[in-house]
Amino acid sequence: MSAYSGIPRWVVAVAAVGALLVLLPLAAMVARVNWPQFIPLVTSESSLTALGLSLRTATASTALCVLFGVPLALVLARGDFPGQRLLRAFVLLPLVLPPVVGGLALLYAFGRQGLLGRSLEIAGIQIAFSTTAVVLAQTFVALPFLVVSLEGALRSAGSRYEAVAATLGARPTTVLRRVTLPLVLPGLASGAVLSFARCLGEFGATLTFAGSLQGVTRTLPLEIYLQREADADAAVALSLLLVVVAVIVVGLSYRGPGTAGTGGRPARSAGGPGPA
Repeated sequence: MSAYSGIPRWVVAVAAVGALLVLLPLAAMVARVNWPQFIPLVTSESSLTALGLSLRTATASTALCVLFGVPLALVLARGDFPGQRLLRAFVLLPLVLPPVVGGLALLYAFGRQGLLGRSLEIAGIQIAFSTTAVVLAQTFVALPFLVVSLEGALRSAGSRYEAVAATLGARPTTVLRRVTLPLVLPGLASGAVLSFARCLGEFGATLTFAGSLQGVTRTLPLEIYLQREADADAAVALSLLLVVVAVIVVGLSYRGPGTAGTGGRPARSAGGPGPA
């Protein structure tokens, strides 16, 4: 039986207004671009340096999001312990926290006079106002995106296949590697892509914690902010470039209809097994 697709006309009308709310500012920006100078503006030395730094740091930050986000999502989706809801609230806090507040928190933790920064400074390690600070700031704001996506995929997939593997004698690590991760791989990929996109657009926490040093901490969003006052045409051109990259990245994260763990394939009917 085909899925119900009847949508009231008033819902379509409200959805159209919502879409215009997003598309109209973007269209206005496209109309403002100095097209004859677009290529020179986005290929200037400072622009390419900022873009390269953004791509490198976003890649490193996404790797950290996967490294820490997968265990967090597993604990939140499969675990059952006191304080679980509180842990989830703190993990997801960067989603609603103003980025500048996150930057201040990172500064007071890893800055020269911070909670851990003093010990790191004695050891000869300086994090604040370095490229490492950019990676930490991006990881801080992007980690919840991966956790939310993967936790949802884990809950949707259920745990019956893992339980079967465990009853057959598989150890927990084997179950995780051979059953759980392949089952939710589409959700993991989607979360990683969204985290990468969030890292590319990070601004507030980076500026507060890492500053704006060309070639060191000045990512593309910071370059756009500085160019806004010095060269409006360059700022608009770089903004459009960032929008295009973000649209491509977010588009890659969409898997279409299906359920977690099916790789975008429609789920089988609950009435019985599919054909052999």
